[in-house]
Amino acid sequence: MAKILIIEDDSDVRALIQSLLEREGFDVMVAEDGVEGMKAFIEGSPDMVITDLYMPRMKGIEAIRKIRDINQNTKILAISGGGRYSPTTHLKRAKGAGATETLTKPFNPSDLLSAVNRLV
Repeated sequence: MAKILIIEDDSDVRALIQSLLEREGFDVMVAEDGVEGMKAFIEGSPDMVITDLYMPRMKGIEAIRKIRDINQNTKILAISGGGRYSPTTHLKRAKGAGATETLTKPFNPSDLLSAVNRLV
């Protein structure tokens, strides 16, 4: 089964995504911000990354760009609730930075699993 890295600063959202994916049989790695996420990406070589966009230390857009510099083939699902701005604005920027697909928070768990299954 595919290895998926979750980069999400909200511990509740991170735990929810991790639980959903592990229940489906995926090998899951987690990181609580972009800096930790990049370390995990380099060390763990995941097949897919799910990243929030609005995080401390390193924003998701920057993480997406760095991942693309390292590996053009990694599937990236960007998720965002928008922070101070509309989630649509952030998600469009994420697509431009190299995200494969995007999903607005809050999301339905079935929508997340559908997106993951399309990408892996």
